[in-house]
Amino acid sequence: MASLRFLYSVEMSPPCLLSPCPLSSSSPRYHLLNRTNKRVDSFRSFRTLRVTRSSSSTFTGGQTQQSSFNDAEMKLIDALIGIQGRGKSASPGQLNDVESAVKVLEGLEGIPNPTESDLIEGRWQLMFTTRPGTASPIQRTFTGVDVFTVFQDVYLKTTNDPRVSNIVKFSDFIGELKVEAVASIKDAKRVLFRFDRAAFALKFLPFKVPYPVPFRLLGDEAKGWLDTTYLSPSGNLRISRGNKGTTFVLQKETVPRQKLLATISQDKGVAEAIDEFLASNTNSKEDDYELLEGNWQMIWSSQMYTDSWLENAANGLMGRQIIEKDGRIKFEVNIIPAFRFSMKGKFLKSGGSTYELKMDDAAIIGGPFGYPIELTNNIKLQVLYTDEKMRISRGFDNIVFVHIREV
Repeated sequence: MASLRFLYSVEMSPPCLLSPCPLSSSSPRYHLLNRTNKRVDSFRSFRTLRVTRSSSSTFTGGQTQQSSFNDAEMKLIDALIGIQGRGKSASPGQLNDVESAVKVLEGLEGIPNPTESDLIEGRWQLMFTTRPGTASPIQRTFTGVDVFTVFQDVYLKTTNDPRVSNIVKFSDFIGELKVEAVASIKDAKRVLFRFDRAAFALKFLPFKVPYPVPFRLLGDEAKGWLDTTYLSPSGNLRISRGNKGTTFVLQKETVPRQKLLATISQDKGVAEAIDEFLASNTNSKEDDYELLEGNWQMIWSSQMYTDSWLENAANGLMGRQIIEKDGRIKFEVNIIPAFRFSMKGKFLKSGGSTYELKMDDAAIIGGPFGYPIELTNNIKLQVLYTDEKMRISRGFDNIVFVHIREV
């Protein structure tokens, strides 16, 4: 049975309390769209807004405010965009980008003595973690599922009972699992901890369900340490390394793109989140939007799928878009292993941020062989937002799409 990985790794393999477990890694809607399950949301009345890149801004009370992340911190945040499972599904290129950005920050001067700073206190959201071979299956399951939110509460100086707690929030309706540890400051960077209690707080129960791990009997296995190798001057970004060799990236404040992608992963209120995101990135310029080259994986659309996967693929409702030089574009969908649907065409900018797509070269491809299909499709595409990592657009039948650029 796969299991949970907390911010601090402890060698244990407690069983899943709910058997069979109702919460699994198959539930998130943040997905590879070679699946054909249907959407039930509708978003046909989406507003047209012109936007430009503003990945370091937040929207509060109708006003756009600059984020407190500096350029080096934004490089790390940008490197995290598109990585699923907080690092579980990261490609070698993505891992390299994250590791490089982490090393740069660790070489810079953040808060000199992080454990003595009030900025380390509070709730931190886990955004990324490496996966050492010592991690247990249960730990990997909870942390690697995007639909769950993972937090770490750090209270060292503002309480008479210093603690570090790891929280897995399943949802607002289900509840959370909280694992607590007694903590103490060893030096300017290191915190010592010892797990001593844990429980599920489930909304549908009037009492807490103890987590079935006898921490007192684990001895040294319940103990560990955590070094804070970078704490941002703003107190919004932290990099830590644990005694198991694990690296963690945690944030107090998340930038708008991260909030939007988190909402997509939970598949609740996505239309409203997109609307809010675009409202916080409005722009009066008319022609800032280019279809940037690269492979763009679709992670969300506002339209219900049809019963025909071929129609879905031809309309860009599945798979990836490949933007090439000289106005060439391709839709590509994996059907079954070793077989894929491919539809090629050309795009022409028709004004502002709108493009005309003519798709007229379709085929089923298996290995080196292709079976041509007579299929033509003309699509009007409007780019609502784009940056190096994410694109929001309106395409076929006024459907809104969110794409992530693959590394």
